[in-house]
Formats: sequence, C-alpha cells, structure tokens
Amino acid sequence: MTGMTSNGRRPLLNRRLTEFGTTIFAEMSALALSTDSINLGQGFPDTDGPEEVREAAVRALRDGRGNQYPPGPGVPELRTAIAVHQKHHYGLSYDPDREVLVTAGATEAIAASLLALVEPGDEVIALEPYYDSYAAGIAMAGGTRIPVTLRPHEGRFRLDLDELRDAVTDNTRLLLLNTPHNPTGTVLSREELGEIAKLAVERDLLVVTDEVYEHLVFDDAEHVPLASFPGMRERTVTIGSAGKTFSFTGWKVGWITSTPDLVTAVRSAKQFLTYVASGPFQYAVAEALALPDTYFEAFRTDLRAKRDVLAAGLTAAGFEVFRPAGTYFVTTDIRPLGESDGFAFCRALPERAGVVAIPNAVFYDHREEGSPFVRFAFCKRTEVLEEAARRLRSAH
Repeated sequence: MTGMTSNGRRPLLNRRLTEFGTTIFAEMSALALSTDSINLGQGFPDTDGPEEVREAAVRALRDGRGNQYPPGPGVPELRTAIAVHQKHHYGLSYDPDREVLVTAGATEAIAASLLALVEPGDEVIALEPYYDSYAAGIAMAGGTRIPVTLRPHEGRFRLDLDELRDAVTDNTRLLLLNTPHNPTGTVLSREELGEIAKLAVERDLLVVTDEVYEHLVFDDAEHVPLASFPGMRERTVTIGSAGKTFSFTGWKVGWITSTPDLVTAVRSAKQFLTYVASGPFQYAVAEALALPDTYFEAFRTDLRAKRDVLAAGLTAAGFEVFRPAGTYFVTTDIRPLGESDGFAFCRALPERAGVVAIPNAVFYDHREEGSPFVRFAFCKRTEVLEEAARRLRSAH
C-alpha cells in the first residue's frame, strides 16, 4: 500500500501531517502488552479519582443531564465552577458566560486555539521538549514551529530567556507555553514568567499557556498563571483540564479562560471540531472543582511521595535523575548507564527490565538535544512503582 491516490498524483495524507505517524505512545504501549511490562510510558493513572466525583457522573447520567448535546460553551454549572476555581486559587476573575469555554480535553483546547489564532506564515514559539500535539496543532494551522530548548542545568531543565527573546521575529504571532512542564517537570518561576510577560507585551504577542498540571507542584515550587501578570490577561489563553487533577483522563473535559474576544475566536474553531462533548462528565467536573483545598493538598502529597519512590529507584539503578518540581513525569539521563540513544534504550528496556518508558527525543525538533533523555510516569500505585524500581535495579 503506497498511500497514493488512485491517480497516483500525491499521497493521501495532508502534507502538513506527513511528519506525524503513529505516536511513540502507541508503539511503547504495544510493547508493554507483548512483553508483560510495567507501563510507565503513557501518563494516565492506574486508579480512578474520587468516588464522589465518579458518583456525580453516574447521577448526571441517571438524571438525564448531559445525555443530549450540552450548550456549545459548556454547561453553565461547569463554566461557573471554572471561574470560581480561577478566582479562589489565583485571584483571576472571569465571566463564566463570556470568558470560559469547555473543550474535549486540553488537547482540543490546544488545537482549537492554534487553528483559531494562527495563519500560514505565522511563527509559533514553543518550549522544547514539548507535548507532541503542539507540533501537530501548529502544522494543521499552517504555522511555523520555532523551538526554544530547555536545557539541563544544576539538576533541572531551564529556560534561556535570552534565547527566547532572540527567537521572536516580526513574524512571531504566538508563544505556546507549558508550565508545569511535560516532560521535564520544570515549573517556570515567578521571575521567569515576569520576563516572558514583559516580552509578550513589548512585542505584542498572543500567548497560549497549557497549565493542566497546575495542582501538581512540589517542594518549594509554585504555579503562577501567566495571565496574572500585568498586560497579560488580555493576550493570554489559559488552558486547564480535569483529567490530570482528578484522575479521570478518559472523560476528556478541558477548558480555556480568556477575554471575550479570544474565547469567541477559539470557540469559532472548536465548534467545528467536536462541537460539544462529555455532557454528563461536565456536571461531575463542576462538583470536582468545588472539592475542598484538602483534596488538592492530599493529591499533591500523594504524587510527591510517588515521585520520591520512583526517583530513588531510578537513581539506585544508575540513571541521572532530574527531580521534577511539577507534573507526574520524571526525566532521566541514560548516559551514566553507558547509553546515549533514547529510542534504542526504550525499545530494548521491556525485554531487559520489564519496564516501558518514553524517549524524550520524540518531543524535540532537535532530536540530538533529547537523545540521551528518557521519561518515566509516576502516576501509578506505589507498589507498581516499587516493582518497576526493583526490575530496573536488577537489570542494570
């Protein structure tokens, strides 16, 4: 099968998407199944979130709420809960009727934002390594991807602000940021975000911020929304998600908060993607967002303990570990193990150790920059992480 049309004129797949084949996640998950390995590749929990939230979804189904098309912007209860959440946690005020849009997960929020705001010829700066849907979204919008690379320094991956400034040109339309950052676990500091805000205002840039791990920050790190900085609310689309915070990734409930004009623009694209989704789950997420602060604190404490279990096991197995300040991923350097090719390492690891990980190079334009780095997910049960650590120690 050549993938050509019947008249042989060109390949079937839109040329903008030719670089995006089957994702590494599908390949590694298939390897996990075929080798009966522990899958620390894909970032989804192996237990469900709070029982009361699950029951809220069941109750909505039984009551007939959301079983038909919900309102295009999202159900009022959820839009109100999102606005209350932003005010309570960050002091940011949003009108639930004009400044909140519910999406089919954060992935649709990213795609809709890029399709709405980017035109062919526009440059989009993204922090490298980046979540793989960023590259696809920019490509589908016809934009040009400009990576600015986070590099390891003193135990964490850091942003070079001078490099970011130098990347901005007259064609730059938008900055696409992610903090807490997947896959490196870096949380941009208040000072770093302040400099990014000044740059965006100075060069009149739009900014899309992916903040889905907002409640997963550890130790002394803090999550500060970019929209809270001077001059940023009117130019920032902030993306959130229920999947990462409440451990119901299959529900696909995400959202954006922004100005009425930006929300209207993103909704114009979003309505032709899914139109609407996740009706009953929207009501459940509205209740989840109203959980007391103790829930978020306990969630963070649990994931921090799991991070420490896996980080200690990886260190004992000989990896160099970059201890994440946020998210539920830990990036490692395989060079201390005498390895340098993350793809080869990850493809061999299931047979060698019975564990699956992801090569960070898939998140880079500059593949050589990411070659020695490998990502493990720690959003799993503690006993699973302990067994994975044992297997890795035994294999190395």
